[in-house]
Amino acid sequence: MTERTKPVSNNIDTRFSEAIKIRAVEPTDETSWKKLYRGYAAFYKVPMDEDILKRTWAWLQDSTHPLEGLVAESGENVIGFAHYWPQPRPLQGQDAGFLDDLFVDPSYRGRGVGRLLIEALSDIAHIRNWTMLSWVTAQDNVTARRLYDDVATAANWVTYERVF
Repeated sequence: MTERTKPVSNNIDTRFSEAIKIRAVEPTDETSWKKLYRGYAAFYKVPMDEDILKRTWAWLQDSTHPLEGLVAESGENVIGFAHYWPQPRPLQGQDAGFLDDLFVDPSYRGRGVGRLLIEALSDIAHIRNWTMLSWVTAQDNVTARRLYDDVATAANWVTYERVF
């Protein structure tokens, strides 16, 4: 497994005159992360319980698990997160990255936080020689799709799920 990269990005969103820092998730982020993750689940109308929160948090803290996370900070507040993992691309014989979850506190939306998280993850992708980043979103998530259409190209693939 590739050694985890510790990105740090200090960016100023001049429209709001506040510094937004993007960094790797840390153990001290647990309470803030849980609140945001519950908000993320509620947005997608996915039931959330303490067992899922504990398991996902444990994955993020386990350096041997493929799931990794970034957080966005404004001052002392964690205001967003991105979860990602390496994704093998067998036809290319290379790894890519998969952005699994991206969420920003609703009170901070429209300030470029999501874009900063994607940019920081793009930096990690370059460092790790990933050939691309991919992600999915709900078809009706118009706000997120505006950002995604600006920073990436919509793929011509249909996603299927078989639930067990």
